Amino acid sequence: MTFAVVRLRGKAGLEGSVRDTLRMLHLTRQNHCVIVAEGPTSRGMLQTVKDYVTWGEIEAQVLARLLERSGRAIGDHPIDDGYVRAHSRFRSIEDLSQAIARGDASLRDVAGLRPVLRLHPPVKGLRSIKRAFREGGDLGFRGKAINDLLQRMLGKEAPEDAA
Repeated sequence: MTFAVVRLRGKAGLEGSVRDTLRMLHLTRQNHCVIVAEGPTSRGMLQTVKDYVTWGEIEAQVLARLLERSGRAIGDHPIDDGYVRAHSRFRSIEDLSQAIARGDASLRDVAGLRPVLRLHPPVKGLRSIKRAFREGGDLGFRGKAINDLLQRMLGKEAPEDAA
């Protein structure tokens, strides 16, 4: 299983361990997203920063759209199927996203791909960045609902409109 982790809160008033953990996750700014494989280490890190981020299980289709729209190579160059084909063992962004969603690959398998995906604030905003998701807010674990948030952060067009 693979998690998408999105930083929702800023840097004011951060405790040292939280600041260090966010830096290790490459989440240095609001609305940045990283893809993290499930494991005891990542679960512990997410538990440490639960009051500043939200995370959940990402679907392959959403990950593919996320990489197409926000994936960047070193030098801030956008990526496409040709870039993925030339710098990894995968034939396309779709193949890469399916392998990552299954847990068979990571973004590191593509040479020169930046680990951070920069996103816009979500369309129609957030409910609350001070309360947990299960309490009606937006922080912490949200399961499959992370896919809805990521689609809103990618822009107005929904994947159903593209079909």
